[in-house]
Amino acid sequence: MRQPDTSAWMLAEAIELIQSAERLQRQFFVLGTVAKSPHWEPPVDMVVNDRELGLLVALPGVSSDNLEVTLDQQSILISGERTFGTSLGEGSILRMEIPYGRFSRRILLPYGAFQFNEMVLENGCLKLTLDRMK
Repeated sequence: MRQPDTSAWMLAEAIELIQSAERLQRQFFVLGTVAKSPHWEPPVDMVVNDRELGLLVALPGVSSDNLEVTLDQQSILISGERTFGTSLGEGSILRMEIPYGRFSRRILLPYGAFQFNEMVLENGCLKLTLDRMK
């Protein structure tokens, strides 16, 4: 009688654990409080060089009318609301992973002074470019 291949089972378990960890990392439904109201925090990618700072903020389904960006000396605040909006049709909800409602994210800036250069909202992402002031 042949022994079952335990390495395939272990690999499948490892892949499942990695996928679960990635889902948790990608999950951007993080509750916080802004003026005592619940909100979610969108994920952000940020890069900096000696000339500029670039940010990419994931905001699926958010229109520019429901978005506010404020820059101060030490941080940038991105806030707004994602409405429930587009219907997928009638039926029972089986999965709802994209958050809706109020959102807010304060991002601390690296050392130095920055000013807005570009702000573009497209394909569900807000792209911000800040120029480093000399």
